[in-house]
Parts: sequence; C-alpha cells; structure tokens
Amino acid sequence: MWRLHQFPLCPFSRKVRLLMSEKGIGYELWRENPWDGSEAFSDLNPAGRTPALHDPEKGLILCDSRAICEYFEETVDKAPMINGTAATRAEIRRLVALFDENFFGDVTAPLLYERMKKRLVLRQPPDSRILREAMKLAHDHLYYIDYLIDNRPWLAGSQMSLADLAAAAQISVADYLGGIDWQGHEQTRGWYSVFKSRPSFRPLLSERMEVIQPPRHYADVNA
Repeated sequence: MWRLHQFPLCPFSRKVRLLMSEKGIGYELWRENPWDGSEAFSDLNPAGRTPALHDPEKGLILCDSRAICEYFEETVDKAPMINGTAATRAEIRRLVALFDENFFGDVTAPLLYERMKKRLVLRQPPDSRILREAMKLAHDHLYYIDYLIDNRPWLAGSQMSLADLAAAAQISVADYLGGIDWQGHEQTRGWYSVFKSRPSFRPLLSERMEVIQPPRHYADVNA
C-alpha cells in the first residue's frame, strides 16, 4: 500500500489525499514535520517538502503534489480529474497553478508561518500586520472564485476537477487557521459546503493539529 508522508495542515498533501480518495486508491498516512529536517524523509524527497508518496513493495517514490496527481491521472481511470477538451484541461491546469502558487503564497503560507510555525517551532507570537494582509488577499481570491461559480457549475467547467481539489485543499487550511472571512462570499461558501460533504473530505475535517484548534464552523458541513 502507498505511504503518504504528510502533515495535517499541508495543503498539497490534502490535495493528493482528496484525489486518491476520489479515485479509490488506498494509502496510509505517515506524519512528517518538514521543519524537523529528518534524514529519512530527505532520502525520500531531497527537497524536504511534503507530500512524498512511497510504495515500498514496488520501490516507487513520487514527490511534488502536481507530479503525484498527474501520475494517478495517467494510471487510474476512475474519476478523472483532468478531463474534457484540450482547452478545458489547460484551464484546469491554469487554476491548479493559481491555487498552488498564488493562493498559497498570498494566504496559506503566511498563515501557516504566523499561526503554526511561530507557535509550535519558534515560540513567537504572530505578526498581526501579516495576518491582516493575508486575510485581505484571501478576500480577493474568494471574489475570483465567486466569479467562477457564477459562470460555471464547477471551478474549471461542467465537471469537478483537480482545480476544485486544489482550491478546497488551500481553503481548508486557511479556514482551519482562522484566515477566511466568509462574509460576502456566498457563492464560494456554497461550493465549499458541497465539497465538505463529500466522503473524500470528511477525514480532513476530523483531523486536528496539536495545540492549534480550528474555529467552530470549520467542520460544519452546513457552515
């Protein structure tokens, strides 16, 4: 069975978990804190970043969430997540990059640093200025998602795709860390509530990071 090396608030690990669950691929979770600098984990992924996927029986190691997702798209027919015409597939990949890079850089990464790493590793208080800026940028991203939902059934088109998984993974971490103000974003909130109700998402909602607790609405599928 696959071993997925990850930690609970890694959005890229969450994206891979969602994809594997939607496709019915079994896996075991192996906890890795990237800040620990584990030599064993570095042997799996010299970049030192989660996720890393390892099948010991096959001697196969996969790293980088996009590479992992593409691997399963090419090898597992069930529940295709990069589908449709060439133009639609290009749109899916564009949106995945937007959430993996821009949303992460603007919102998720600063929240993780200020509200998780500073507390658990550096033992420092968060910088309120950086938190306010991250939440402001989160609004900008949610307005764009509102626009997409106003014009499409799912983010990239008529079917759920890897774009939806990538967005939900980033939003779920930001929401856990109290970085999402849902006021004025009813379209995105409705889309995300539907996503939270999916069986693939429920294990994510039940997990907790030690010491850091999410807001009350986090696991409520109706919120």
